[in-house]
Amino acid sequence: MPEGDSFSGSKTATDDDNDGRLWLRLKNMFFGRDHEPTLREQLEEAIAEHEEDSEDNGQSDADGDLTAVERTMLRNLLHFSEHRVDDVMVPRSDIIAIEESAGFADCIAAFAEHGHSRLPVYRETLDSIIGMIHIKDVFAVLASDQDRPDSLEAFIRQPRFVPQNMSVLALLDEMRRTRTHLAIVLDEYSGTEGLVTIEDLVEEIVGEIEDEHDDEPELPFVQMAPDLWEADARAELDELAEAIDPKLAEVDEDVDTLGGLAFVIAGQVPDIGQMLMHEPSGWTLEILEADEKRVTRIRLHAPASGRHEASE
Repeated sequence: MPEGDSFSGSKTATDDDNDGRLWLRLKNMFFGRDHEPTLREQLEEAIAEHEEDSEDNGQSDADGDLTAVERTMLRNLLHFSEHRVDDVMVPRSDIIAIEESAGFADCIAAFAEHGHSRLPVYRETLDSIIGMIHIKDVFAVLASDQDRPDSLEAFIRQPRFVPQNMSVLALLDEMRRTRTHLAIVLDEYSGTEGLVTIEDLVEEIVGEIEDEHDDEPELPFVQMAPDLWEADARAELDELAEAIDPKLAEVDEDVDTLGGLAFVIAGQVPDIGQMLMHEPSGWTLEILEADEKRVTRIRLHAPASGRHEASE
Protein backbone atom coordinates (compact mmCIF):
# COMPACT_ATOMS: atom_id res chain seq x y z
CA MET A 1 0.00 0.00 0.00
CA PRO A 2 1.49 3.39 -0.92
CA GLU A 3 0.76 5.06 2.38
CA GLY A 4 1.49 2.13 4.66
CA ASP A 5 4.58 1.20 6.67
CA SER A 6 6.02 -2.16 7.52
CA PHE A 7 8.64 -2.36 10.22
CA SER A 8 10.81 -5.37 10.70
CA GLY A 9 10.88 -6.95 14.12
CA SER A 10 7.12 -6.68 14.62
CA LYS A 11 5.11 -9.60 15.90
CA THR A 12 3.47 -11.71 13.23
CA ALA A 13 -0.27 -12.26 12.91
CA THR A 14 0.28 -15.80 14.21
CA ASP A 15 1.97 -14.43 17.34
CA ASP A 16 -0.98 -12.11 17.95
CA ASP A 17 -3.44 -14.96 17.41
CA ASN A 18 -1.62 -17.17 19.91
CA ASP A 19 -1.44 -14.36 22.47
CA GLY A 20 -5.14 -13.63 22.05
CA ARG A 21 -6.15 -17.25 22.48
CA LEU A 22 -3.96 -17.65 25.55
CA TRP A 23 -5.37 -14.53 27.20
CA LEU A 24 -8.96 -15.56 26.43
CA ARG A 25 -8.47 -18.97 27.97
CA LEU A 26 -6.65 -17.66 31.07
CA LYS A 27 -9.37 -15.06 31.63
CA ASN A 28 -12.10 -17.67 31.42
CA MET A 29 -10.13 -20.06 33.65
CA PHE A 30 -9.50 -17.62 36.50
CA PHE A 31 -12.45 -15.27 36.29
CA GLY A 32 -15.08 -17.33 34.54
CA ARG A 33 -17.78 -15.73 32.48
CA ASP A 34 -20.06 -13.03 33.79
CA HIS A 35 -22.31 -13.30 30.75
CA GLU A 36 -23.46 -15.68 28.09
CA PRO A 37 -20.83 -15.94 25.33
CA THR A 38 -21.50 -13.61 22.43
CA LEU A 39 -21.53 -14.84 18.85
CA ARG A 40 -18.16 -13.12 18.39
CA GLU A 41 -16.68 -15.07 21.33
CA GLN A 42 -18.20 -18.33 20.15
CA LEU A 43 -16.66 -17.87 16.70
CA GLU A 44 -13.23 -17.09 18.17
CA GLU A 45 -13.37 -20.13 20.43
CA ALA A 46 -14.50 -22.34 17.55
CA ILE A 47 -11.51 -21.18 15.46
CA ALA A 48 -9.12 -21.76 18.38
CA GLU A 49 -10.51 -25.24 19.04
CA HIS A 50 -10.28 -26.11 15.34
CA GLU A 51 -6.62 -25.05 15.26
CA GLU A 52 -5.79 -27.07 18.37
CA ASP A 53 -7.51 -30.15 16.97
CA SER A 54 -5.67 -29.72 13.67
CA GLU A 55 -2.31 -29.44 15.45
CA ASP A 56 -3.02 -32.48 17.65
CA ASN A 57 -4.11 -34.57 14.68
CA GLY A 58 -1.40 -33.33 12.35
CA GLN A 59 -3.91 -31.99 9.84
CA SER A 60 -2.79 -29.55 7.15
CA ASP A 61 -4.78 -26.61 5.86
CA ALA A 62 -6.01 -28.78 3.00
CA ASP A 63 -7.64 -31.14 5.50
CA GLY A 64 -9.73 -28.46 7.17
CA ASP A 65 -12.51 -26.26 5.94
CA LEU A 66 -10.64 -23.01 6.76
CA THR A 67 -7.03 -22.30 5.81
CA ALA A 68 -4.64 -20.37 8.06
CA VAL A 69 -5.08 -17.29 5.87
CA GLU A 70 -8.86 -17.53 6.10
CA ARG A 71 -8.70 -17.91 9.89
CA THR A 72 -6.48 -14.83 10.20
CA MET A 73 -8.84 -12.80 8.00
CA LEU A 74 -11.84 -14.00 9.98
CA ARG A 75 -10.21 -12.97 13.26
CA ASN A 76 -9.37 -9.56 11.80
CA LEU A 77 -12.98 -9.18 10.72
CA LEU A 78 -14.28 -10.14 14.16
CA HIS A 79 -12.24 -7.32 15.71
CA PHE A 80 -12.58 -4.84 12.84
CA SER A 81 -15.28 -2.77 14.56
CA GLU A 82 -13.04 -2.22 17.60
CA HIS A 83 -10.76 0.12 15.63
CA ARG A 84 -11.15 3.86 15.18
CA VAL A 85 -10.23 5.90 12.16
CA ASP A 86 -7.09 7.27 13.83
CA ASP A 87 -5.85 3.70 14.32
CA VAL A 88 -5.63 3.06 10.57
CA MET A 89 -5.16 6.49 8.99
CA VAL A 90 -2.15 7.76 7.10
CA PRO A 91 -0.71 10.41 9.48
CA ARG A 92 -0.57 14.05 8.46
CA SER A 93 3.22 13.93 8.07
CA ASP A 94 2.90 11.24 5.36
CA ILE A 95 0.15 12.90 3.32
CA ILE A 96 1.05 13.61 -0.30
CA ALA A 97 -1.03 16.58 -1.45
CA ILE A 98 -0.95 19.39 -3.99
CA GLU A 99 -1.60 23.09 -3.50
CA GLU A 100 -4.66 24.67 -5.08
CA SER A 101 -2.53 27.18 -6.98
CA ALA A 102 -0.37 24.46 -8.61
CA GLY A 103 -0.46 24.15 -12.37
CA PHE A 104 -1.71 21.27 -14.49
CA ALA A 105 1.88 20.14 -15.23
CA ASP A 106 2.66 20.10 -11.49
CA CYS A 107 -0.37 17.90 -10.91
CA ILE A 108 0.71 15.41 -13.59
CA ALA A 109 4.22 15.33 -12.10
CA ALA A 110 2.86 14.62 -8.62
CA PHE A 111 0.77 11.69 -9.87
CA ALA A 112 3.74 10.32 -11.80
CA GLU A 113 6.16 10.65 -8.89
CA HIS A 114 4.01 9.18 -6.12
CA GLY A 115 1.88 6.64 -7.96
CA HIS A 116 -1.36 7.50 -6.17
CA SER A 117 -4.75 7.55 -7.89
CA ARG A 118 -6.05 10.47 -5.79
CA LEU A 119 -4.37 13.59 -4.42
CA PRO A 120 -5.81 15.91 -1.75
CA VAL A 121 -5.83 19.59 -2.71
CA TYR A 122 -5.09 22.19 -0.03
CA ARG A 123 -5.25 25.95 0.24
CA GLU A 124 -2.08 27.40 1.88
CA THR A 125 -1.77 24.65 4.57
CA LEU A 126 -2.85 21.04 5.05
CA ASP A 127 -5.35 22.26 7.65
CA SER A 128 -7.35 23.70 4.77
CA ILE A 129 -7.96 20.78 2.41
CA ILE A 130 -10.58 21.84 -0.12
CA GLY A 131 -10.94 18.69 -2.17
CA MET A 132 -9.15 15.97 -4.09
CA ILE A 133 -8.19 15.21 -7.69
CA HIS A 134 -8.68 11.81 -9.31
CA ILE A 135 -6.04 10.69 -11.80
CA LYS A 136 -8.64 9.53 -14.35
CA ASP A 137 -9.96 13.11 -14.70
CA VAL A 138 -6.46 14.34 -15.44
CA PHE A 139 -5.75 11.45 -17.81
CA ALA A 140 -8.92 12.22 -19.77
CA VAL A 141 -7.42 15.59 -20.69
CA LEU A 142 -4.04 14.07 -21.55
CA ALA A 143 -5.65 11.47 -23.79
CA SER A 144 -7.65 14.03 -25.74
CA ASP A 145 -6.95 17.05 -27.89
CA GLN A 146 -8.25 19.43 -25.22
CA ASP A 147 -6.17 22.44 -24.27
CA ARG A 148 -4.29 22.10 -21.00
CA PRO A 149 -6.20 24.04 -18.33
CA ASP A 150 -4.64 27.00 -16.53
CA SER A 151 -5.85 25.85 -13.11
CA LEU A 152 -6.93 22.70 -11.27
CA GLU A 153 -10.36 24.05 -10.32
CA ALA A 154 -12.29 21.93 -12.82
CA PHE A 155 -10.76 18.70 -11.48
CA ILE A 156 -11.36 19.19 -7.76
CA ARG A 157 -13.86 16.77 -6.21
CA GLN A 158 -15.30 16.86 -2.72
CA PRO A 159 -13.83 14.25 -0.34
CA ARG A 160 -15.33 12.97 2.90
CA PHE A 161 -14.34 14.73 6.13
CA VAL A 162 -14.53 12.49 9.18
CA PRO A 163 -13.61 12.79 12.89
CA GLN A 164 -10.62 10.85 14.14
CA ASN A 165 -12.69 8.89 16.67
CA MET A 166 -15.12 7.53 14.08
CA SER A 167 -15.50 3.75 13.90
CA VAL A 168 -13.76 2.17 10.91
CA LEU A 169 -16.85 0.03 10.35
CA ALA A 170 -19.05 3.13 10.13
CA LEU A 171 -16.56 4.77 7.76
CA LEU A 172 -16.35 1.72 5.51
CA ASP A 173 -20.13 1.62 5.27
CA GLU A 174 -20.29 5.37 4.54
CA MET A 175 -17.60 5.18 1.86
CA ARG A 176 -19.35 2.23 0.24
CA ARG A 177 -22.72 3.99 0.19
CA THR A 178 -21.35 7.30 -1.09
CA ARG A 179 -18.87 5.65 -3.50
CA THR A 180 -16.04 7.70 -1.99
CA HIS A 181 -12.58 6.15 -1.72
CA LEU A 182 -10.75 8.82 0.27
CA ALA A 183 -11.60 10.56 3.55
CA ILE A 184 -9.78 13.40 5.31
CA VAL A 185 -9.46 12.82 9.06
CA LEU A 186 -10.02 15.89 11.25
CA ASP A 187 -8.82 16.42 14.81
CA GLU A 188 -10.85 18.02 17.60
CA TYR A 189 -9.96 21.50 16.33
CA SER A 190 -10.97 20.68 12.72
CA GLY A 191 -7.33 20.54 11.66
CA THR A 192 -6.10 17.82 9.32
CA GLU A 193 -4.94 14.80 11.31
CA GLY A 194 -4.52 12.34 8.45
CA LEU A 195 -6.33 10.59 5.66
CA VAL A 196 -7.91 7.18 5.10
CA THR A 197 -8.48 5.35 1.83
CA ILE A 198 -10.85 2.47 1.36
CA GLU A 199 -7.74 0.37 0.75
CA ASP A 200 -6.52 1.17 4.27
CA LEU A 201 -9.78 -0.17 5.69
CA VAL A 202 -9.78 -3.34 3.60
CA GLU A 203 -6.17 -4.02 4.61
CA GLU A 204 -7.27 -4.21 8.25
CA ILE A 205 -9.09 -7.39 7.25
CA VAL A 206 -7.01 -8.95 4.48
CA GLY A 207 -3.53 -7.65 5.34
CA GLU A 208 -1.16 -5.39 3.38
CA ILE A 209 -1.96 -4.97 -0.32
CA GLU A 210 1.19 -4.15 -2.24
CA ASP A 211 1.35 -3.15 -5.89
CA GLU A 212 4.05 -2.34 -8.42
CA HIS A 213 4.13 1.32 -7.34
CA ASP A 214 4.81 0.58 -3.67
CA ASP A 215 8.32 1.20 -2.41
CA GLU A 216 10.18 -1.40 -0.43
CA PRO A 217 9.33 -0.95 3.27
CA GLU A 218 11.89 1.14 5.11
CA LEU A 219 13.51 -0.14 8.27
CA PRO A 220 12.37 1.73 11.39
CA PHE A 221 15.97 2.41 12.41
CA VAL A 222 19.37 2.07 10.74
CA GLN A 223 22.88 2.12 12.18
CA MET A 224 24.92 4.84 10.48
CA ALA A 225 28.11 4.37 12.53
CA PRO A 226 29.15 2.41 15.65
CA ASP A 227 27.78 5.16 17.89
CA LEU A 228 25.11 6.64 15.60
CA TRP A 229 21.64 5.50 14.54
CA GLU A 230 18.84 7.13 12.56
CA ALA A 231 15.24 6.18 13.23
CA ASP A 232 11.69 6.88 12.19
CA ALA A 233 9.92 8.61 15.06
CA ARG A 234 7.31 5.84 14.97
CA ALA A 235 9.92 3.20 15.85
CA GLU A 236 8.85 1.19 18.89
CA LEU A 237 10.91 1.73 22.04
CA ASP A 238 10.82 -2.00 22.79
CA GLU A 239 12.41 -2.75 19.42
CA LEU A 240 15.03 -0.04 19.89
CA ALA A 241 15.81 -1.41 23.34
CA GLU A 242 16.25 -4.91 21.97
CA ALA A 243 18.46 -3.86 19.07
CA ILE A 244 20.45 -0.94 20.51
CA ASP A 245 20.29 -0.43 24.28
CA PRO A 246 17.80 -1.90 26.83
CA LYS A 247 17.81 1.39 28.75
CA LEU A 248 16.15 3.21 25.84
CA ALA A 249 12.84 1.66 26.91
CA GLU A 250 13.11 3.16 30.40
CA VAL A 251 10.52 5.96 30.56
CA ASP A 252 8.05 6.80 33.32
CA GLU A 253 5.31 8.12 31.04
CA ASP A 254 3.05 5.88 28.95
CA VAL A 255 4.74 6.20 25.55
CA ASP A 256 5.64 3.46 23.09
CA THR A 257 7.51 5.23 20.29
CA LEU A 258 10.72 7.19 19.89
CA GLY A 259 8.75 10.26 18.83
CA GLY A 260 6.67 9.97 22.01
CA LEU A 261 9.86 9.79 24.05
CA ALA A 262 11.18 12.96 22.38
CA PHE A 263 7.93 14.75 23.19
CA VAL A 264 8.10 13.65 26.84
CA ILE A 265 11.71 14.80 27.23
CA ALA A 266 11.08 18.18 25.57
CA GLY A 267 7.68 18.72 27.19
CA GLN A 268 6.38 19.82 23.78
CA VAL A 269 6.88 19.07 20.09
CA PRO A 270 10.65 19.67 19.75
CA ASP A 271 12.17 21.76 16.98
CA ILE A 272 14.38 20.52 14.17
CA GLY A 273 18.00 20.46 15.34
CA GLN A 274 17.10 20.26 19.03
CA MET A 275 19.24 17.85 21.11
CA LEU A 276 17.44 15.95 23.86
CA MET A 277 19.19 13.88 26.54
CA HIS A 278 17.54 10.64 27.67
CA GLU A 279 18.91 10.44 31.20
CA PRO A 280 18.32 6.72 31.96
CA SER A 281 20.31 5.58 28.92
CA GLY A 282 22.62 8.52 28.26
CA TRP A 283 21.63 8.53 24.58
CA THR A 284 21.00 11.90 22.91
CA LEU A 285 18.08 12.37 20.53
CA GLU A 286 18.73 14.82 17.69
CA ILE A 287 15.57 15.97 15.92
CA LEU A 288 16.10 15.68 12.17
CA GLU A 289 12.59 16.17 10.79
CA ALA A 290 9.44 17.56 12.39
CA ASP A 291 6.43 19.76 11.79
CA GLU A 292 4.23 21.77 14.11
CA LYS A 293 2.40 18.67 15.35
CA ARG A 294 4.90 15.83 15.51
CA VAL A 295 8.47 14.64 15.08
CA THR A 296 9.08 12.36 12.10
CA ARG A 297 12.79 11.43 12.15
CA ILE A 298 15.42 11.29 14.88
CA ARG A 299 19.17 10.65 15.10
CA LEU A 300 20.41 8.72 18.13
CA HIS A 301 23.86 9.56 19.55
CA ALA A 302 25.44 7.01 21.88
CA PRO A 303 26.48 8.02 25.40
CA ALA A 304 29.97 9.50 25.70
CA SER A 305 31.29 6.28 27.25
CA GLY A 306 29.78 4.27 24.37
CA ARG A 307 31.50 6.49 21.82
CA HIS A 308 34.79 6.10 23.64
CA GLU A 309 34.48 2.32 23.69
CA ALA A 310 33.53 2.26 20.00
CA SER A 311 36.61 4.30 19.05
CA GLU A 312 38.82 1.87 20.93
